[in-house]
Amino acid sequence: MKSAGPARTGSRVLACSQDALRFAACWALALLLALMPLPSAADGASASSSSDKPASNAASDPVLQVMQAELSRAKTELAKTDPAPYFISYTVYDQDLAVIVGAYGSLLTDAALVRRHADVTMRVGSLALDNTHGQSRSSGMSSATLPLGNDRDAIARVLWDLTDGEYKRAAPAFLNVRTNTAVRAEEEDKSPDFSKETAGTHVAEAPAPPAFDHAVWESEIRRLSAAFRKFPDVYFASVMLQVTNSNERMASSEGSVIATPSASTRLVMEAQTRAEDGMELLRVETFQAPSAGGLPAEAELAAKIEKMATDLKALRNAPVAEPYDGPALLSGRAAAVFFHEVLGHRLEGHRQRDEEEGQTFTKKVGQEVLPKFLSVADDPTIHEMTGVKLAGSYDFDDEAVAARRVEVIQNGVLKGFLMSRMPIKDFSQSNGHGRNQPGRMPTGRQGNLIVTSTQTVPEPSLRQKLIDEVKKQNKPYGLYFDDIQGGFTLTARSLPQAFQVLPVIVYKVYADGRPDELVRGVDIVGTPLAALTRILMTGDQEHVFNGVCGAESGQVPVAAVAPAMLFSEMEVQKRAHAHERPPILPPPGFEGAGPAKDRQAKPEVKP
Repeated sequence: MKSAGPARTGSRVLACSQDALRFAACWALALLLALMPLPSAADGASASSSSDKPASNAASDPVLQVMQAELSRAKTELAKTDPAPYFISYTVYDQDLAVIVGAYGSLLTDAALVRRHADVTMRVGSLALDNTHGQSRSSGMSSATLPLGNDRDAIARVLWDLTDGEYKRAAPAFLNVRTNTAVRAEEEDKSPDFSKETAGTHVAEAPAPPAFDHAVWESEIRRLSAAFRKFPDVYFASVMLQVTNSNERMASSEGSVIATPSASTRLVMEAQTRAEDGMELLRVETFQAPSAGGLPAEAELAAKIEKMATDLKALRNAPVAEPYDGPALLSGRAAAVFFHEVLGHRLEGHRQRDEEEGQTFTKKVGQEVLPKFLSVADDPTIHEMTGVKLAGSYDFDDEAVAARRVEVIQNGVLKGFLMSRMPIKDFSQSNGHGRNQPGRMPTGRQGNLIVTSTQTVPEPSLRQKLIDEVKKQNKPYGLYFDDIQGGFTLTARSLPQAFQVLPVIVYKVYADGRPDELVRGVDIVGTPLAALTRILMTGDQEHVFNGVCGAESGQVPVAAVAPAMLFSEMEVQKRAHAHERPPILPPPGFEGAGPAKDRQAKPEVKP
């Protein structure tokens, strides 16, 4: 989940993998990042920065003025058509992006990009049945690049053209939906296609952009990336800095007016190597803050680079893990990713309605789905926990509904789902979780998923609890998952209701007192209903995992928070890998070091 690859929505494969920016080495990176989700308002100005006079702020924003004027004209004129739209919204995304990428002491990319993107959303028909019904959902939005600057006529012309094109998509789509609904078997969930909500108004003034000394950061990126030169077994390494200033404006025919400026800075350090059997090994460290000044000091980042290289050296020499089923301990960060993948996606509201979905939890409201000592909430209104900024924070969702905390599971009992404005049976309203990447229709998505426990032990004692459980089950060892790079989950009804989580640092913890042994090439697999009931206890400290997650509505920033967890049983399998040999020649400057396999130290053992 650290960063998301695109979701293959046809098969409902929801992927959240370690930073998708791994090959950020050229101008294409800047274009890729430009298409990524904009940072949430929580990254910069919080809700408290919202103006007390939103109407005057809207009046002083020429882009918002044009949006409202063109929206009013479209609403009036298209009301005369048949079929007529009952809902229209314009969303405009401004993004000012700087990207610096370094490798081995030099710069691969030093780029700046300013872009403006517009989405026109239109619903033809009625709340009960419209053009977005079922598999026709994509007919509800058209997108295009919008002119930069404040030329009102130029902006209005593009919005006019987009609106015209979107109506010509939505109207015939609605007629097809109406015909198909009449001839197909009755649907199990007869909920409306759209919920009626109170119009939202939140127009925040754009603050001055945070100070950013480009030249100073160019030098620091060079120095940090140069640190990888001294590690001969690191075959690829990069350091990437992304600084983004954004403003998202939204106006709808219901009267909603939302403007959320934000600022965000992300630093990604990546290193790769390859074991003798061809297995690719990856370590990534990601840091984010509202501004570059909030990133860790250079000395701390340099220490992280040393640790990444040490981990890779140990992993190269570590044995490949064998398939296993037995006691396991997940660190807090690993448990956070586990819950995001295994549980979080299955609690997203639209999955309870789509008849192609597995609907694992649809009919389990009021039933126990977790051990009684565990509760789960999703709260986008929290901006920070344990001193860490949360990536999934926002004030209003992408459908102009105010963000709110949702208690999805209380004391093990399922209470509800993460809802967008797509109603489902027994849940007719949004709870502020309609989210999307620009160009995609919103769906119910996770924000900040928070797992809490009432059955805790001091975190340092969990290792001994794991050993006790291993002995109880008469197993030779248990597994400790220290770090996880991401994973994916299958939710389609036509596929096994399974998940696969991708650990990076895994140890065998022996019951007979032998030192812990680092292993590689292992994936956690299983099915959610079984895996989630095997949690015995948790640690007493919460840990944060920030990332970007991909699903049907695109990539959105998310966070997951959880304590370390002890499982009575967890299944792992061998990871598939390539078989390309490591480099034959040593890297420049290490000609006398001998073959790669002779340059390895004994793997570090975790106490």
